[in-house]
Amino acid sequence: MRIAALFAGIGGLEHGLQEAGHSTIMTCEVWEPAIRVLASRFPDVPNAQDVRELTTLPDDVDLLTAGFPCQDLSQAGMTAGIGGRRSGLVDNVFRLLDRRRVSLVILENVSFMLALDKGAAMDRLTRAFEERGYRWAYRTINSLGFLPQRRVRVFFVASAGEVDPESVLLTDDVSPRQRPTQLNTRAHGFYWTEGTRGLGWAPNAIPTLKNGSTVGIPSPPAILMPNGAVIKPDVRDAERLQGFPVDWTAAAPERQRWSLVGNAITTPVAAWLGRRLLEPGLYDKARDSDWLLPSGSFPKAARFDGGARKIVDIGPFPQWARRDPLHRFLKYDGVPLSARATAGFLSRAEASSLRFVPGFLDAIRAHLDVMRALEPTGTPAFRVAAE
Repeated sequence: MRIAALFAGIGGLEHGLQEAGHSTIMTCEVWEPAIRVLASRFPDVPNAQDVRELTTLPDDVDLLTAGFPCQDLSQAGMTAGIGGRRSGLVDNVFRLLDRRRVSLVILENVSFMLALDKGAAMDRLTRAFEERGYRWAYRTINSLGFLPQRRVRVFFVASAGEVDPESVLLTDDVSPRQRPTQLNTRAHGFYWTEGTRGLGWAPNAIPTLKNGSTVGIPSPPAILMPNGAVIKPDVRDAERLQGFPVDWTAAAPERQRWSLVGNAITTPVAAWLGRRLLEPGLYDKARDSDWLLPSGSFPKAARFDGGARKIVDIGPFPQWARRDPLHRFLKYDGVPLSARATAGFLSRAEASSLRFVPGFLDAIRAHLDVMRALEPTGTPAFRVAAE
C-alpha cells in the first residue's frame, strides 16, 4: 500500500509499515528537527510540512496515517482535550478525507484519551468516521509485547473498503506470563523525576519514553542495573527501545533527539499492523459485548461494523516477542544519575507514601554514596552490563 503520513514525526509508523512491505509516498511534518530526520531517512519522499496548508492528498494514496499531537490529551500535557490547539489539528485529517477519500486510515495517540472528558476525543473521532461511511476498530497496545519498554497507546484503524478493521487490529491476543524479578539479577526502570505520587516502576523494562520535561529539558528514565549502578540510557539505546536502527535521529540537533524519540511510535508495533493489513486475521465475534459505557469513558478496545458499535474483550498484547533481559539489551554505556538528581529523587521518595520494592531505596542510597565519592574527580560513564 502507498502511504501518506500526516504528523509524521521521525517516521516511526512509516518505518514499521515499510518493513512490512508498504511504501511511503508523502510525509507531512512541521517541526524542523523531525524534518531533518525525515530527509535523512526518507530522502526521496516529499514533505508537505504544515498540515493546515495541505490542500489535498496524492491521487494514488491507499493508506493515510496520522499520529496526531498528543499534548492536549495526555496526563503529562495540558489536558485541553481534542479541541486543544495541538490535538485539534486532527480535524485536518477529516478535511483532507472530505476532499479525497482514502480507503484505509490509521491513527495513534495516548491511551488517556479514552478517559479524558469522558472519552470526548474518541467520541469525536468515531462519530466523524461513521458520518463519512467508515467502519472502525481500535485497541490499546503495549509496546512491552515487542520490546523492553512499557508504552501503552491507542491504535485506530478505519476502513471504507474491503479490509475489515477488526481483522487487522483485533485478531491477535496473547497473555504473557511475566515472572517475578530480583534487583540483583535484572534491570529495573523508573522515573527519577518523580517519586512523590508515582514511580513508573518497570521490571526488566523501562517506563514510557517521554518527549522531555514540562520545561523542555530531556528527561530519560533511570535504570537500576543488577550491579547497583543507576544510569540514564544512551539516546542510541532509546532509539533501539523504540525499534529504530541506531542513530536514526543523528541528523537532528543532539538536544532534540530525546524529544524526537519520545514522541515516536514504536516501529515493531507498526510492522505488526502492516503485516496484518496484508494478511488480515479472522475476528472472533465471541469477543463482542453490547455498547454500554457505565464508567463514563471509552473501553480499551471496540469496533464498529457499519451497523452497530461493540465493546471488544481483548488484551494489550497482540504478541510477546522473545528478547534479552534489559541489561543485556542495552548496547551503550549509560550516564550515571548524578548525585544531585539521585538525592532529589531519594528525598521525594522517602517523604512519599509510595510503597517500594524491598531493597530499592537502599540501592538508591548506595548509588548516591558512590556518586558523592566520585564528585571531586568527575563521574565517568558506568558500564550498562551487570558485573
